[in-house]
Amino acid sequence: MRAILTLCLGNLVKRKLQNTLISLLIALSALLVSSAFTVLLNTENVFEDRHSAAQGAHEIINMTRGLHDEQKVTEWWSSQEGVTASRLLPYKPWTGLVFKEEELPNLYLYMINTPAMPHGVNNPLPGAGPQQLSLPEPGEIWVPTSLAYKYNMQVGDELVFTSGSAPVQFKIGAIVIDISHGGPFSTTARIWMNEADYQSTMGPLDTPEQYMLSLRFEHPEQSEAYWKRFEESLGSPFLEERVTFAELSAFYFIMNKVIGFVMSFLGLVMILVALLTIGFTITDTILANYRTIGILKSIGMTSRRIIGTYLLQYGLMAIVALVPSLMASRFLSDAIIQNSLSFLKSETAPVPVQAADVAIWTGCGLLLIILLCVLIYAAKTRHIEPIQAIRFGMSESAHSRTHRPSTRSRLLDRWSVPAVIAWKQVSGNKKSAGLILLLMSITVAVLVFGALLINSVYRISDTSAQWGYDDADIAMMVINAEGMDRMEMQSTIESDPRVLSLNWSGSAIGVIAEPEGNSERQQSFSLPLTVVEGSMDEMGFASLSGRNPVLPNEISIGINIARKLKKDIGDILTIYIEGKPQQLLITGTFQSISNMSNTARVTSDLVEQLNPDAGFIQLKNPSDRDALVQQLNDRYGPSIQALKQEVLLDSVFKEAAAVLLVPMSLLALLFMAVTCLIVYTTCRLHIRKETKTYGIYASLGLTAADIRRALTSSIAGLAALGSMVGIVCGAYALPAVLRSLLSNYGIVKLPLIMAWPVAGGLALIALAIAVSGCWLASRILRRASLRVLVLDA
Repeated sequence: MRAILTLCLGNLVKRKLQNTLISLLIALSALLVSSAFTVLLNTENVFEDRHSAAQGAHEIINMTRGLHDEQKVTEWWSSQEGVTASRLLPYKPWTGLVFKEEELPNLYLYMINTPAMPHGVNNPLPGAGPQQLSLPEPGEIWVPTSLAYKYNMQVGDELVFTSGSAPVQFKIGAIVIDISHGGPFSTTARIWMNEADYQSTMGPLDTPEQYMLSLRFEHPEQSEAYWKRFEESLGSPFLEERVTFAELSAFYFIMNKVIGFVMSFLGLVMILVALLTIGFTITDTILANYRTIGILKSIGMTSRRIIGTYLLQYGLMAIVALVPSLMASRFLSDAIIQNSLSFLKSETAPVPVQAADVAIWTGCGLLLIILLCVLIYAAKTRHIEPIQAIRFGMSESAHSRTHRPSTRSRLLDRWSVPAVIAWKQVSGNKKSAGLILLLMSITVAVLVFGALLINSVYRISDTSAQWGYDDADIAMMVINAEGMDRMEMQSTIESDPRVLSLNWSGSAIGVIAEPEGNSERQQSFSLPLTVVEGSMDEMGFASLSGRNPVLPNEISIGINIARKLKKDIGDILTIYIEGKPQQLLITGTFQSISNMSNTARVTSDLVEQLNPDAGFIQLKNPSDRDALVQQLNDRYGPSIQALKQEVLLDSVFKEAAAVLLVPMSLLALLFMAVTCLIVYTTCRLHIRKETKTYGIYASLGLTAADIRRALTSSIAGLAALGSMVGIVCGAYALPAVLRSLLSNYGIVKLPLIMAWPVAGGLALIALAIAVSGCWLASRILRRASLRVLVLDA
């Protein structure tokens, strides 16, 4: 055992630089993998904890059209064993909210007539303010964290609601966590009102009262059986809106899934690089100590004990690297989770992060993988024959190959000396060159992919149609329909010489009751409809395949609906709209991130009670947008709120870019640092091994600077090749993998904006880092006289 410890300590001390690099690679890979797994696992755990605390809904019934008796619906669900139904929540929709004298864009509010807590299901949880919620006080409202945190609202702040005949002002009495309507990227918010305030404010409005009922199942997998019995009791399909748990929870997970995917993928790549480096180092160590190993075997040391030396060495290095990195992963994952799940935290209950178990299992898994890698490479010592090792310093077959005449040297005679030096640095270190090439490719791919993703989110207005949104220049959100003469507004706007087109859009609910091709009536489900009065093409709606509906008997469906129903262009879809069955021809499919492509588009001819809530203006010259927006708000406000399209999109997606920025920047910095260190280490080891050879070149007249430039040029060529591969991988391969992840969210073609100058600039930065690593490593050539080294030889 003493011999093993002596050899192990000798290897640790002798190769300090290589061992430090390997430890760093292990530490960084553990940091990324552990953080990624912690983020992925805790995201779901945090949501489930909050969902359980709120008695969260598994489904929500939204009765907006009066097609069913809401009291009978509530009574039926309340009477079912295994189902808990909430109190019936009356509400009226509202638009138009002013905070600190600024009208907030892209908000659809549900003004709730709040019953006393608890509601039975889907209770709001305290976020800020009172820690025991009962009822809003007169003159006060509760607002969700998704609204308050986004606009930095505090308890006691004043909000002004402008949709009615006169502005109404309320004070924020509490900020609450609203699980079902307060997720990331949400444009809807439930505002909880005192009953007296609701009656005095909402009562005079002509808008019919709507109702919300939340359901929680003891066994969620049995929900379809309940719905089948419910529709049998109705005697018809349920014709109102039904929101499932998957739709309620999806967007809590999407950002952390993207971040977790990128971090885990790159962490696994980094551990692969670490394993390759370990393999190269062990192989080089065995070759450098071939004669020593032969002597040790000749005096009785077994191959098993020699292998044990390597296992002990790298096991100690791995433990030293893993422990601090796994501890650091707790803080990194906590920062990501706190940022991405901020809507679920409160003043007294921050988002909990459970990282200990994940870190332990990750550390054990990585340690086992590292030891297996060491065992595989160290097993090469089994084949060392003591006699051959002592005589040749290598195996007899390797000695024969080494001393065989080569024709390659004759070809190199035609090259200049610097070119020969550059070539031999690469050809004489194929494994190290391959490692540098691989790492450069990965580093540039990470840089390009990160910049591509963040740039695409920031500039989403340029690709809004491919994400499922309109592509109009200006959107007019209807705030107070009662005080607006839409025909006069339409005539005035269309007569403006700057305007190319004006189209209106509203919403409705369709119900799919009998998927075609199945003799048994299947469970119905609701389908949100975008209803267009005018031309969808003029609004800028895009299709994946086919075209937008034009005729009253046509429909375009989201890609997830097409998958669910197994429908394609040219098929007939039976759908209930306003309680009436319609047979519509599918003319196209599209993707939409806002509702996971679970939606459809129809023309306004199919909807009798359409209340358009937005108008979309295309301009002949987009530079006129600011002036026209100002004129529309001055003339028609507060009946409408006119906004540029990018303002609406920014209100939703800027937070996504902000969440992505920190982890992607961290990954880029990590990979650049690792690339520089690996290049530095491999070049330093090669230079030390070939110092006497360089001394011979110096005796022939080359200066240290000439040799350094030759060595650096070889790394520059290798790094340039890796950069080109990395640009391709970052622009095409990694987005393809991410697209497969987003497919379940209804995005099958990722609309990314490629900025080639940015990609080229990032590749040049990575190239400069690699070149600087080689140039810094070659400084050793300036510190000693190479001619003296030749004389010493």
